[in-house]
Amino acid sequence: MAEDGAPNALPHARRSPATDSLVIAVPAGRILSEALPLLARAGVRPEAAFHDPAERSLRFGTDLPHVTLVRVRSFDVATFVAFGGAQLGIAGNDVLMEFGYPEIYAPLDLGVGRCHLAVAEPADLGRRDNPARWSQVRVATKYPNITQRHFAARGVQAECIKLSGAMELAPTLGLCRRIVDLVSTGATLRANGLVEVERIAEVSSRLIVNRTALKTRPSEIQHWIDRFREACRGA
Repeated sequence: MAEDGAPNALPHARRSPATDSLVIAVPAGRILSEALPLLARAGVRPEAAFHDPAERSLRFGTDLPHVTLVRVRSFDVATFVAFGGAQLGIAGNDVLMEFGYPEIYAPLDLGVGRCHLAVAEPADLGRRDNPARWSQVRVATKYPNITQRHFAARGVQAECIKLSGAMELAPTLGLCRRIVDLVSTGATLRANGLVEVERIAEVSSRLIVNRTALKTRPSEIQHWIDRFREACRGA
């Protein structure tokens, strides 16, 4: 994965299925509400069923006959694009950092879904703790790769407990004393008696591209990169 430089396809990159349709993977959840106006400015408006909370379909048409949207979990957007299930996607750079797919090119910061990745711990511990003195930590997180790299760079040995959600419960229930998770307003941390003690990375959503699609459909994919760039300027 690279965010800058030439979008060269890797020799082992997985090919997208041969199709005239363009598939864009979008994340379900919080980021989607911010991404929809951006998609509209880029000229992509989903069919009415996309907005129906009772709808169970995950693939939707748009007002462009050759463009479809797939709505998946935010962590899965990068996987769909890397393996060629979608040619374009919207994914947070937290997901890109965690998986590091070489098949993905991320040419554009869309400026939506802003938050940050942080270390947090119980408030009573945070009042007397000094992260600079840590030598070994046990951490609950859904970002074990980012967490391991972050602490290794500081010479701290990190044992990661992989959780997919409800990280804030881990210190309360005795799994560990610290967590690594996304923080937006900090309200969830406060509600669970936790405080942020260290910031790891700033996070925002990126336009991501399958490198093989960029190589085999260069004019079309570049056209969409340009449309999203213009949409960001119009925000």
